[in-house]
Amino acid sequence: MITLSHFAQQIPPFHVMALLERAQQLAAQGHDVIHLEVGEPDFETPTPVLEAIAGATRDRGTGYTPAAGLPALRQAIADDYQERFGATVSPARIVVTPGASGALQLALAALINPGDGVLLCDPGYPCNRQFVNLVGGEPQPVVLKADNHFTLTANELLEAWQPDTRLAMVASPDNPTGNMLSLDSLQAMAEGAVQKGGLLLVDEIYQGLCYRGPAESVLSRTDQVMVINSFSKYFCMTGWRLGWLVAPEPLVPAIERLAQNLFLAPSTPAQYGALAALQEPALTILEQRHQLFARRRQCLLNGLAHLKLPVVSNADGAFYVYVDVSAWTDDSFAFCADLLEKEKVAMTPGLDFGDGHDHHRYVRLAYTCAESRLVDALHRLGHYLESL
Repeated sequence: MITLSHFAQQIPPFHVMALLERAQQLAAQGHDVIHLEVGEPDFETPTPVLEAIAGATRDRGTGYTPAAGLPALRQAIADDYQERFGATVSPARIVVTPGASGALQLALAALINPGDGVLLCDPGYPCNRQFVNLVGGEPQPVVLKADNHFTLTANELLEAWQPDTRLAMVASPDNPTGNMLSLDSLQAMAEGAVQKGGLLLVDEIYQGLCYRGPAESVLSRTDQVMVINSFSKYFCMTGWRLGWLVAPEPLVPAIERLAQNLFLAPSTPAQYGALAALQEPALTILEQRHQLFARRRQCLLNGLAHLKLPVVSNADGAFYVYVDVSAWTDDSFAFCADLLEKEKVAMTPGLDFGDGHDHHRYVRLAYTCAESRLVDALHRLGHYLESL
């Protein structure tokens, strides 16, 4: 008899996947389903990027690159940090990875021994807990407060630090709330983590999707931090599975050895596409899409206010809003499932994002569809609420 590992047995499912499967069934039956649950851009990869990928596969071959990525791409990422964020980052500190998930696995494998603690935001991206479990670490949730719009402060993070904590993970912009942390706060977190003998890891994969000011990076303030990023969200390259990790330079040789053993190398065609994504004319296309996301965000916020549905996050970035539905339900999954059946609108229940507080109060909405579809979704949602 084959016995599953303890990790495989205990890993929970994404609850939203059951809703997505049902949404796909309804669509296959001819129903018009509006997807507000999907955490990826609805835009195709920009044409200049696709052309670069096609050219690379035709002209340059598809063999392995160095485990840390194409030197030209590492340099291009370093140049982008300087030009867009005023951050001086040596390309030697940059490791290109198979998606941001690959970057996170390398960071944790480089730093965490079995039993080491890792501070995680609750609510937060659910896979983070499982990556910590995979390397034998201990997830240490930092429960965020609704009355502070689920925004983490430096004091809260450092007060949660325990004797066995080795790493703290934060995101800006954040999934599921769309919140952003100020550079002052991130700098205080990074410096405080180092003083406690650990390190801060900042997830910046929604960098560029900001709506109340320019995009920022903690790397403009400090080198004593790890950063993960991705070509998936802002650059609309989700399926190409390409990300990167920026680490303090003394850690990079070990991270590169891990990459050699765990992944061999990131996707070669995707890396050539990423080179084009960091240049014109792709950047102009991406900025136009950023402005469309800003319009969608405002449309959704206005509509939710009209429906008297409280948005409990600041929603300054990414493409998410976090909404309190407790006036209508005490079961966010049942709420989402019933809404899907009756109005054909798909959302993500809050219980996917942690267990430190009553996640059944909340749902996440993603504005990853056209503005006209958001208007239709709000109309259907209003009709559903009136029926309760």
